[in-house]
Amino acid sequence: MPTETTTVVPADVSDRPRCMAVLLTAFAADPLMRWMFPEPSAYLTYFPRVLDHYAGRAFEHGSAFRTDDFTGSAMWLPRGIGPDEEALEEALGEGVAKARQDEVFALMEEVGAAHPEEPHWFLPAIGVDPAHQGRGVGAALMASSLERCDADHAVAYLESSNPRNVPFYERLGFETTARMRVADSPVLTAMRRPAR
Repeated sequence: MPTETTTVVPADVSDRPRCMAVLLTAFAADPLMRWMFPEPSAYLTYFPRVLDHYAGRAFEHGSAFRTDDFTGSAMWLPRGIGPDEEALEEALGEGVAKARQDEVFALMEEVGAAHPEEPHWFLPAIGVDPAHQGRGVGAALMASSLERCDADHAVAYLESSNPRNVPFYERLGFETTARMRVADSPVLTAMRRPAR
């Protein structure tokens, strides 16, 4: 449950660097991101670019959220808006080790195929600074965001790159629709929450 002190507000373009910074810390030990970028220097250099191309359009569409103290951030893409696939492919091509690129791009194809065909809100990124995890920050971010999905009577969709987070999303009404894995990659879990 959200803590009483967690306040979620819309993030504007001026908040972008701080929102991206909290997500950089939140994903530093993420199984999938570190499989893609096992070297710390590659992670620090390329994950911000990948994140920006995968989720950054949320700032342009008023669907990025943050806590008032920047301990957490969530970026949603509204119906009809997707990641910048061309720029994302370029960043992955530059940042992922050559020996792993075929696997990464094969997984990305599975990711694209798993997206719901119906109009939906997509959550490409949510994260809490590790120093503040376990205090209800993520729950507050999700509650605020899902209120918007429900007001729009829209399906919500996400991909959990960390299996530990799947039960959290299940408690919020998400159901697993696919489990994606290529070669030795960690499992990426596609999850859908029906419109309400």
